[in-house]
Amino acid sequence: MNNNSSRWDIFCTVVDNYGDIGVCWRLARQLADEYDAEIRLWVDNLDRFSHLCPSILTDVDVQHLEGMEIRHWRPNLPSVDAADIVIEAFACELPASYVKVMAQRKIAPIWINLEYLSAEEWVDSSHLLASPHQTYPLKKHFFFPGFTRTTGGLIRERDLLSIRSTFDDTAADKFLADLGLPPREKNEICVSLFCYDNPALPELLQAWADGPDRIRVLVTPGAPARQVSEWFGEKFSPGTELCKNSLTVHALPFLSHAGYDRLLWVCDMNFVRGEDSFVRAQWAQRPFVWHIYPQTENTHLVKLKAFLTRYLHNFPESETVQRFWHGWNGAGELGASWRDFVAIWPSLELHTKVWVGQLDRTRNLADNLVRFVRGE
Repeated sequence: MNNNSSRWDIFCTVVDNYGDIGVCWRLARQLADEYDAEIRLWVDNLDRFSHLCPSILTDVDVQHLEGMEIRHWRPNLPSVDAADIVIEAFACELPASYVKVMAQRKIAPIWINLEYLSAEEWVDSSHLLASPHQTYPLKKHFFFPGFTRTTGGLIRERDLLSIRSTFDDTAADKFLADLGLPPREKNEICVSLFCYDNPALPELLQAWADGPDRIRVLVTPGAPARQVSEWFGEKFSPGTELCKNSLTVHALPFLSHAGYDRLLWVCDMNFVRGEDSFVRAQWAQRPFVWHIYPQTENTHLVKLKAFLTRYLHNFPESETVQRFWHGWNGAGELGASWRDFVAIWPSLELHTKVWVGQLDRTRNLADNLVRFVRGE
């Protein structure tokens, strides 16, 4: 298929605040920008979407932005032609009426179920498996993002790493100044904080406040800002600065995708959650800590272990990292493990750069999707 003339429909339901739409929005933009794909993005919650992209109008059904068509995915889908390539993001389940239209096409669309990211070994063997539809002559392929050459890879724009390499101290200080924040100081550890509601956060805040290191925390809106406010017992809104002993916290406004990337680059260490920020933290080439989405029966800890096994392969101080990550995810003590964790920060930073070099050889998610569509 000639991708330059192909039409793509991407369907996304906003399940967990911003994670699903964050991934879909990055992917849609990359396919449009780098592969000249004709994109129609279907989103069921434009209010949430507008936080990531303020240009989005929340009260219209059809709008055009950055060369793409954005559709409000309502329960009663209007009559439309099916695209050449259809992406069902994270098993969101296509409308029955749309599937029927897909089956009526002379040439069946390439139907892709874009799955959640996982480092588990079974992902490699499940990637690209096909599932026939029970009623129509259609088949769906399961496309798994991942960390190896036999998976779909990770979202990474073509110029991301080159832009990252030019982000110097001057650019970092300008980014902070634009947020109304003072420049970084050599004798402090600058941390970004993005997490779900986390029972471990108060213990970590106390460890930061009582510790010997000066810690500056740049706190994202939502759950982390609410918890910080409760811990200090004071209001905490964008532009607010609160201090206690060694700890200083700053409340951030909601950042665009580009702004969030730069937040990760400017910090010495990043606390991230879910999938989208988790991937961006790795491309940032800074030490990071992942708050994985909690699941029943602690099945999320299996996924956490699978990633740590890959990420920390051949890293001498892997036990220190695992102990702190598990504590952050509710499976261990946190205060003492923070002291050990921050002590290995220089070697962990070097290891993270090596890890990024390995990831860069897997191609990226958009490129692998296009290759699959073309039959390469």
